[in-house]
Amino acid sequence: MQNRTSGASDLSKIWARLISLSSIKRVVITGGMTFFFVCYFALLNIKFFPSTEMPITALDRLVDFSAQAIWLYASLWVYVNLVPALIDDRREMLSYYLSAAAICAVGFSIFFFWPTTTPAADIDWARYPFYQPLKTADRGGNAMPSLHACFAIFSALWIDRLLRTMHTHAAWRVFNGLWCVGIFYSTLATKQHVAIDVYAGLLLGLAGYALQIAIARWLRKPAALAASTTISS
Repeated sequence: MQNRTSGASDLSKIWARLISLSSIKRVVITGGMTFFFVCYFALLNIKFFPSTEMPITALDRLVDFSAQAIWLYASLWVYVNLVPALIDDRREMLSYYLSAAAICAVGFSIFFFWPTTTPAADIDWARYPFYQPLKTADRGGNAMPSLHACFAIFSALWIDRLLRTMHTHAAWRVFNGLWCVGIFYSTLATKQHVAIDVYAGLLLGLAGYALQIAIARWLRKPAALAASTTISS
């Protein structure tokens, strides 16, 4: 009975977060995703510098192609949007989008000045028609760093912190971690990226989260200063 009550309480906390600041969230989530895809596909289709093919490593040979991994790969776009959807504070929302924008600026700059591609896999893609939209839209370019891996770890750290703030059951945090690992796996199992892309994306995502912590502290300073001034007066 206690576990059921705890589960219902967790769901109510999550739901309350999801519906808070709903009008702002609709605008920023739609705007953020539109900005990302416009820039990403522009860089994928317009090249000013020669492309470098990324090397295959032992880990790439170890992870076999999985037809079903595409569902985990595609789930990133749900996973990423969970972060702003769960935020219920405007300053926190601002720190999220500023750090996410910084990640995009670094990643897109690399794509522009050092375009990279994923080696062609020895796979008959005609056997997997549900891969055709992915292979048509994202043709193996913009490989390094993997923004899939980057935003997976960036989102995982955010969601973990938000779940701890909500004091939810540990099972939610375990599920969050497993989802992130699953997306990492899918970047290799779909053969959209190689291991070096994932390593670089992981580092960029960690750097972006560290930047977010610094931004959040900077944004809290005016509020803390105003509070101390009010108390002293």
